[in-house]
Amino acid sequence: MKVIDAMTRALSGAMLTVLAAALLLPAPRAAASGSDDVGCVSTTFRLASPNDKICVTAYSDPLVPAVTCYLSQARTGGYKGAVGLAEDPARFSVACTATQAVSLPANLPDDADVFSERTSIIFKKTTVHRFVDRQRGVLVYLAYSTKIVDGSPMNAVSVVPFAKP
Repeated sequence: MKVIDAMTRALSGAMLTVLAAALLLPAPRAAASGSDDVGCVSTTFRLASPNDKICVTAYSDPLVPAVTCYLSQARTGGYKGAVGLAEDPARFSVACTATQAVSLPANLPDDADVFSERTSIIFKKTTVHRFVDRQRGVLVYLAYSTKIVDGSPMNAVSVVPFAKP
């Protein structure tokens, strides 16, 4: 009986340590540099904890400053969402627009990650990747979700024209 009590106390202590460490980690929805939260709408009412939401965030392309992408994404509420431990679903949409005439900077890579945001405490993130389609004169922005074990086929695409040289 003493062995079981000791194991129970050790397990309880370990669980408290893990929970305390998780609470000290930054929330996965911390705004990335060059991003601004535009707004959120609630989708699921929760009486005693934060609601599930769809939020829109604006991201400026760091290498093509005339382009801003708007990413709408489902965010999980509840107690886990409030402390940054919830895993957000891989459901999102992206729309990119030119805020002025777009000209490509010299040496712009033909494809590169533009920005990413964690959507779970450790294993999952949403990324927006830029492709340059020089033949058609457009920048193609692809939003997708990755997960270490099992990624999602959910994706969204947006296109912005640029001035051909």
